[in-house]
Order: sequence, then C-alpha cells, then structure tokens
Amino acid sequence: MSSDDNVPRFQALLAEQTALRRVATMVAGCTPGPALFGQVCGELGELLAVKSTHMVRYEDEQAALVVGAWTRDDTPTFRIGERIPVEGHSVTAKVFQSGHPERVDDYDLVDDALAARLCKVGIRSAVGAPVYVAGRLWGAIMATSERALAFPSGTEARIGSFAELVTAALANTDAREQLAASRTRIVEAADAARRRIERDLHDGAQQRLVSLALSLRVLESRLEPESAEARELALARGELDAALEELRELARGIHPSVLTDRGLEAAIAALADRSTVPVEFTLDNCEKLPLSVQTTAYFVVAEALTNACKHAHCDLVEVGVAADGDHVLVEVRDEGDGGVDPARGSGLNGLADRVTALGGTLEIDSPSGDGTTIRARMPATPPGDASRNGGADAEYARA
Repeated sequence: MSSDDNVPRFQALLAEQTALRRVATMVAGCTPGPALFGQVCGELGELLAVKSTHMVRYEDEQAALVVGAWTRDDTPTFRIGERIPVEGHSVTAKVFQSGHPERVDDYDLVDDALAARLCKVGIRSAVGAPVYVAGRLWGAIMATSERALAFPSGTEARIGSFAELVTAALANTDAREQLAASRTRIVEAADAARRRIERDLHDGAQQRLVSLALSLRVLESRLEPESAEARELALARGELDAALEELRELARGIHPSVLTDRGLEAAIAALADRSTVPVEFTLDNCEKLPLSVQTTAYFVVAEALTNACKHAHCDLVEVGVAADGDHVLVEVRDEGDGGVDPARGSGLNGLADRVTALGGTLEIDSPSGDGTTIRARMPATPPGDASRNGGADAEYARA
C-alpha cells in the first residue's frame, strides 16, 4: 500500500478523534443531557456520512424512548420523545435483547412493523451499539443508511467509542445527582434537629422559666410595695424576664417556630417587626415551597437583616422572595454603607454553603459606599426531595 493510500485513512482517523474530543469536552463540562445527546448524534452522523442517527433510552420491556436525534435532511425518522417498540428484529430491539452491538444490513429482508416503517421512509440498513450505566443496559446509539449493506465491519466499534463517552457523562450525572441529594438530606436532617431543639427549649426550659416568672409575680404581690424585699424581687424578676427573652431569641435562631406553624410570610413578617431598620417585603408564590427551601430563604433574610441593622447605617431594607415554578429568588437590598466582605468571618459563609447544598447560588453585591444586595437563587424543589420531578439530566440519567 502506497503512502498516498494512507492519506484518506489518516484523515478519517483524525476526523474521528476530533469528533470524539469535542464530545469528551462536553462531557467534562457537564453539558446537560439533551444538548450532549444531540451533539453525539450530530458528530456521529457527520462522521459516518449517514442518513440519520438516534439515541434511545430503554424504558422497559415494551419501548425505548428517543432522547437524541440527527438527520441529514432535517426530516428525522424518529423524533425526540417518541417511543420505539423493542420487540422484533430492528437494531433497537436486537441491542435490547442481546446487550451487544447489532446491525441490520437490509431491512427489506426483515418482516415486522417497525422494519416496514423504516423501509417506507427510505432506510435500508442500520447499525447500533449499547450504552451502559453502572453495569446495566441504559440505551443505544444507532446510525441508519438509505443503502443496504452500507456499513463496513468495524462501524459498531466506532459507534461504541461515542457510547463510552455517553456512559461517562451519565455516570457523572448520576454522581452529581447523588451528591446533591446527599447534601440536601444533610440540610434537612440538620433542620429537623433544629426543630427538635426548638421544641425542647419551648416545652422544657422556656415553660419552666415562664412558670417561675408567674410564681415571682404572685410572691411580689404579697409583699409591701416599695419594701426592700419587693425591690429585690423586682430586680430578680427583671433578670428572669431578660433571660426568658434571650432564650426565646436563641430558640428563634435555632429554628423559628412561626415558620413551621404559619409559613414563610409570617416568619419574615416577624423578622421585619423585630428589625431596628424599617423593612418592606414582598412574597410571590411561596406558599407551597418545601420546608427546606423556606427555611433557607428565612435564614438568608434573617442574616441579611442582621448585617443591615448592625453595619449598613441605612434607612430601609427591601426584601423580596419569589418562586417562578422552577426556582426561588431571595433578594435583600439596602442603600447603606456597603463593603460587605464574606471572607471576614461573616455568617454569610454558612448561608452560601446551605444554599449551595440545595443546588442554588448566593451572590453578594456590596460596593463600598453604595449599598448591599444579597441574592440567593435555589431550585423550588431541591435535589433528593420526594416531590422533585427531575430535570432533563435526571430523567435521561435514570438507569
């Protein structure tokens, strides 16, 4: 074989490696499932110069769901979201049945309904390779041609290289989902512990102190007014009242009972009432948020108000909490001194960890002398929540 004969082979190999590298870059960048699947189908279709490519996820023993598609003439044989039967002798069915790469060299020789449909739209041959996740068959990638016997030997291996990258992407998605769910469970467990401590303080120590304060009042009423004993008892009762208020503040800091009993709006209203700086607040569509999200929103507002009251020297703080169905935005703004630096031991560090654990982000915009805006954006249903439907990544990553 002459060196000239090696040129096309080298160029084909280079094109394949370039395509694989582009897909690998998307995998490393945690590209969402739909975009990645579409890119894989497109790269494979261009590389093999075929009529169309598809990626499916096997849902059960009855059907496979199309999750990615590409076609040369913009008329896909199967559209994303369409279900394909996995019974019969199509490549989709054969990969499902064997778990190995499969091909059909001439659909005119296959007798089933799906083969007839493929022939009707001009597809004569197909080849496909499986996609595995955690050792289980997840789906497959297929390429089709308008010609019979169109695919040379080794095509399955070439498709398999793309399937391996998809496997890596799905494994990364699964790991991210599990990590996010784990962090959410930790936050929820901590919140549950906070609620238990708050209840224990309210039902135990706080009730004892309230009972003692009442007893002291009864005893004070039996003493001569302005007597030395009455004055000493009044001082003791004042100290007890102060201790009781400190205990209530401690309980509220651990977990605000009003949040559990009456919801986020009432809890933020209570924060506004206790603030030494006037507060204007609005809430929109927050009634049905999970308790973990409401609690995090509450603590973001509480910490921001505390910082504003202590350091901002402002005349007004504006608070907004809004849910748009998919996300919740918490924003606290003042026009005070600015210059907030979370790196200097601020409680905002802990809030950032908490917001991040729910899959959100915390931003602080605080130029010196020009006010402060604290903005938290979180999923309306955090990872791992029982009511979470799951986004596209979670849906496609399901094994």
